[in-house]
Amino acid sequence: MKPELPSESAIEAAVQDALRTWPPDPTHTLQVLRETQERLGWLPEAALERVAAALGVSIATVRGVVAFYSFLYAEPMGEYRILFSDNVTDRMRGSEDRLREMCQRLWVEPGKVSEDGLVSVDRTSSIGMCDHAPALLVNGRPVGDVDARRAGEICDLILARTPLDQWPPGLFVVEDLVRRSDVLLDDPLQPGEAIRASLGRAEAGGAGPQAVLDEIKRARLLGRGGAGFTTGVKWESCSRQPVTPRVVVCNADEGEPGTFKDRLLLNRRADLILEGMTVAAHAIGATQGFIYLRGEYRHLLERLEATLARRRAANLLGTSICGQPGFDFDVRIHVGAGSYVCGEASALVESLEGRRGIPRNRPPRLAEKGYLQRPTIVNNVESYCTAALIVRHGAEWFRARGTERSSGTKLLSVSGDCDRPGIYEYPFGVSVRQVLEDAGARDTIAVQVGGPSGVCIGQDEFGRRIGFEDIETGGSFMVFDSSRDLFEVARHFAHFFAHESCGFCTPCRVG
Repeated sequence: MKPELPSESAIEAAVQDALRTWPPDPTHTLQVLRETQERLGWLPEAALERVAAALGVSIATVRGVVAFYSFLYAEPMGEYRILFSDNVTDRMRGSEDRLREMCQRLWVEPGKVSEDGLVSVDRTSSIGMCDHAPALLVNGRPVGDVDARRAGEICDLILARTPLDQWPPGLFVVEDLVRRSDVLLDDPLQPGEAIRASLGRAEAGGAGPQAVLDEIKRARLLGRGGAGFTTGVKWESCSRQPVTPRVVVCNADEGEPGTFKDRLLLNRRADLILEGMTVAAHAIGATQGFIYLRGEYRHLLERLEATLARRRAANLLGTSICGQPGFDFDVRIHVGAGSYVCGEASALVESLEGRRGIPRNRPPRLAEKGYLQRPTIVNNVESYCTAALIVRHGAEWFRARGTERSSGTKLLSVSGDCDRPGIYEYPFGVSVRQVLEDAGARDTIAVQVGGPSGVCIGQDEFGRRIGFEDIETGGSFMVFDSSRDLFEVARHFAHFFAHESCGFCTPCRVG
């Protein structure tokens, strides 16, 4: 049975509702499409035409955006849309068995919609739930630890056509498994403390925001996304551009398979993230900020919006922050729609501007010409949290942990063949062997550090250490014991890259 096309009035109402949240502007193309789809379930051609007309862009541009993002649907996807996380650690925990069982029970083929239009079941890349593998999304809401019993319960609810808001709440509870914490997760920093410290440091230093930049440089903070660029140098370069306004962007598009630390920080330490962003805004003279939230973390949006509202009410965002005349800065959340490549900074900025997330050629650097050609800094979630603590406690406090070249601590997302998957915070310099022991890993033959694009560490290298002078990582730490076929693991990674490629760089474009 072919699903019915939404009525003209329903399409018009959905588009107008989206436009009330995102006023007509080409940079809002992705957000208007995403919110229209949330109301209709998919994006019929008539909706695309209305969006194009309202935003003043071509229908070809709108169709191109829909085709690029895997979470935008130009065809009906079923009343219930099940997406199994297809990271290798999910497969190790039985995700393929659960997918097969659910497809048989629901009378649907993988990647297709059931004949009655009730349900679709498919795979997607890692959804940031490797500590609760196997995991899936139901209409964007996460369900972890999907064993045979839980999979059967989900099938029963779907077959009974139970509305999602009437499902047992426990199904959607995602526990943050913090196995080891240090200063980043334990510091009792209160909202506004880092901002006031930033203002006070600038006043005491007599050099305005430059005093904050100098402190970040003295701390030798290296970006926590894996590349390890010097944060203070990036911020200072942006601050010296003659163009205003300047922009602060938080990269919360945690798409590297095996990584889920940002999910924890967004859920537990949103105030700390926003403290860091606001400190950065003060340091570089920015007035506009964005959090780019990956589509798989859409379920965190309401909580994050509530945090923004609370901070605005407390004068920690908005105009004259903390009573400082001229210190004006606010943050808006843009939600992605399923694209691994948008984790790359320039592709993320393209997506922020409402386009396909295709990386830009450089130069110019984003610090010179980023969002809407304005000077822009892009740092990841963990980097902003760390910057806030540095400004609050000082560079020497920060450098007291870690190694000479790699100051501070690092969050590791540990998953795979271990008894205690979860988040581990260590000072830089911890050995791979120590992490394995703490996580309860036995008979380990290999560890993939840094996700598929990282490095594979064999048994003879477990003495190596996490740090920029040895093993760089954005935080992914996947463990494999002797029961695993590493050739199959590598084959899965290759398929992942083939699926997620945007075709921009020469090897992907021409083979």
